[in-house]
Amino acid sequence: MSPAQGGSNPGFARGRRLRSTPALRRLTAQTRVAPADLVLPVFVKEGIDEPVPIGSMPGVVQHTTDSLRKAAHEAAEAGVGGLVLFGIPAEKDAVGSQADAADGVVNAALRALRSDLGDELVLMADLCLCEYTDHGHCGLVTPAGVVDNDPTLDRYAAVAIAQAQAGAHVIAPSGMMDGQVAAIRKALDSAAYTETPVLAYAAKYASGFYGPFREAAEGAPRFGDRSTYQMDPPNADEALREVRQDLAEGADAVMVKPALPYLDIVRRVADAVDVPVSAYQVSGEYAMVEAAAANGWLDRERAILETLTAIRRAGAGQVLTYWAVEAARLLR
Repeated sequence: MSPAQGGSNPGFARGRRLRSTPALRRLTAQTRVAPADLVLPVFVKEGIDEPVPIGSMPGVVQHTTDSLRKAAHEAAEAGVGGLVLFGIPAEKDAVGSQADAADGVVNAALRALRSDLGDELVLMADLCLCEYTDHGHCGLVTPAGVVDNDPTLDRYAAVAIAQAQAGAHVIAPSGMMDGQVAAIRKALDSAAYTETPVLAYAAKYASGFYGPFREAAEGAPRFGDRSTYQMDPPNADEALREVRQDLAEGADAVMVKPALPYLDIVRRVADAVDVPVSAYQVSGEYAMVEAAAANGWLDRERAILETLTAIRRAGAGQVLTYWAVEAARLLR
């Protein structure tokens, strides 16, 4: 018998023996995904009477507050670790004033969920202005149409305090403004929210995989793009600089976004830091698998679990994924 058939090669035979049954494969798996590792992104929209399906993301909806509360209970029952909230207000303006309004859509939802669930789920509040501004950019813009970094930081500080007051366990700034973590940390501390952690979208790339999200969050820029303040896809070393800067400014955890096209970045960040590292499996990643599965081109459930395992194997401790609840149930 040749070595290729498993004859006299001990290493070959050992590998085969440890893969011979499902139970052995489970027992010897190096990477595991648990429901508590998963965070469900959710969209809540003001002024709708029932959930609105998102065409480019089958199975995902824009929630009413009531349907969001139901979805949150389902996530908790499935053992999911947390939710991250994105809001679509009924009215938008140049400064995103609804982002920090006490009765703004996300802040109202946070109060409802905190009342329902207490500390059973980690409630993360995405902090950005793109869903709230009438121009769709992540910050204030000058008359010339350029995002104005420092005045935007003042808005982020106000939004962070409002989200913490509404019940967010974690503030997750995603706008990629220079100095945003420092401004948010200072604001939270000054408002006596010293125990509220900041999960920084530290390495957020200007990616082509965000398209379905922009439909879901109704936050596409009306002019230009975000390439000047999000990271350039060819650059890897820059991600480590951004991560180090956010940690120096007071971030408690960091995130890489997107996930699958940037597994090398996830690995490098995880190797470089001693804080929790999250990765966001973004809308385009979700939509590609769903579209391929709908055409019968791949095994959907297998692909879902394989992608999540790959992200965890690369070094992410937590994965933000639109499949969080379904995957949690599959993993039980």
